[in-house]
Amino acid sequence: MAAAMAALCLITFANVVVRYFTNISFAFTEEYSIALMVILTLLGSAIAFATDRHIRVTFLLDRLPPRWRRRAEVLVLAAVAAMFVLLVRLGGRMAWDEYRFEETSPGLGIPTFLYTMWLPILSAVILLRVIGRAIRVARAP
Repeated sequence: MAAAMAALCLITFANVVVRYFTNISFAFTEEYSIALMVILTLLGSAIAFATDRHIRVTFLLDRLPPRWRRRAEVLVLAAVAAMFVLLVRLGGRMAWDEYRFEETSPGLGIPTFLYTMWLPILSAVILLRVIGRAIRVARAP
């Protein structure tokens, strides 16, 4: 995650400096920046689920007895897991189609599956983290 953030900062900083001194923009940096931001978001989500620091609204959950609170949290984690199963499956199909049909990016002409393949891969990582969290919550006393 730190490497992706460093690359994003370096690319963006270089683009700003070049644009400031030459009035010419590195247009290709936008493709890399967007791909790196998606990777950062998915990696951050995986870490958030593993450490139980993901954003959630607990207004109703906090008013439940501890036993029902745990059940509700497991149910919510099951719903999140189902969503990430869909992301893995549909993202994998999208990346495969982009590979199979040899789609290229408009700016650089790079195969777009190189950007898209990270969605199913990192969604699978998040899915594993969510399942692990659900197991820990279900086993808690």
